[in-house]
Amino acid sequence: MQFDDEAKLDPSQVEDVRATGPKRGGGGMPGCGTVPFTGKGGGCLLGLFALAAVFVFTVDPLRFLGDDPTSSPSPARPSTPVHSTGDLASRCRTGADADQSEDCRAVGVVNSVQAYWNRLFNERGQAYSPAKTVLFSRSVNTACGYADASVGPFYCPGDQRVYLDLLFFNTLQRDFGAAGGPFAQAYVIAHEYGHHIQNLTGTMNRVGGDRQGATSGSVRLELQADCYAGVWAKKAVDTGFYRVPFTREDIAEALNAASAVGDDTIQERVQGRVDPEGFTHGTSAQRERWFSTGYETGDPRRCDTFSGVI
Repeated sequence: MQFDDEAKLDPSQVEDVRATGPKRGGGGMPGCGTVPFTGKGGGCLLGLFALAAVFVFTVDPLRFLGDDPTSSPSPARPSTPVHSTGDLASRCRTGADADQSEDCRAVGVVNSVQAYWNRLFNERGQAYSPAKTVLFSRSVNTACGYADASVGPFYCPGDQRVYLDLLFFNTLQRDFGAAGGPFAQAYVIAHEYGHHIQNLTGTMNRVGGDRQGATSGSVRLELQADCYAGVWAKKAVDTGFYRVPFTREDIAEALNAASAVGDDTIQERVQGRVDPEGFTHGTSAQRERWFSTGYETGDPRRCDTFSGVI
């Protein structure tokens, strides 16, 4: 995975709040019970894994699903920065910077993903609304509520932002057994922007309260985001940010990451059994297959996970 050294990065698409802690107002965890899977002033956190965090970090799953009538919003809490960072605008200017720095690599991936979707929307005569990525440390306040790093990377439709604690990638390797690597990180970011596309196109509205189960709307939504990530991977070099198409090794990193966060793999590792009724994101095989479908076809129309067998 090599960026074009001369590619001009746009760090304005990434907001770094790691040195300042949470600064966006909001109450508790996502208001799924009030505004399920919509971008109308609230909505759920949509991420690479939701109940994966439950299994690994023993978080109450009802907080994610918004189904606990006894719970009340958690007040915003300060986060302790892991480290201070300089201004991304001064450090992340070109593709050469993206090859040398994890922060700048995130900027480059975000730029490429959005360039692809912007062009596709324009070709269809539609306006693309950009989504910023917010780099945070440990915890953050969002339009969807307070969240800490245990939920993993996520998209909040309420403010149309992707939230990412870069230390998650260490967790992905340590706790989920993923091989890691730069393209595994790119896959995760592209998956979250897949949720942004679903928000813009109204696909999220098809989920409603169908949030758990092997064929649930939640699973279909997540698998489609995996497929969209694969589509971007196929077309990424055309965005001008990469020097050459991704290699087999790059794609293997993405497939490995997708497999590592499959519902069945996580459940088997943590609780010793697989419970399809608790699925929210799909099995490892499904996640690999749908990413591959997007990558092999390069056609987002082939990412229709809401029709037929998944």
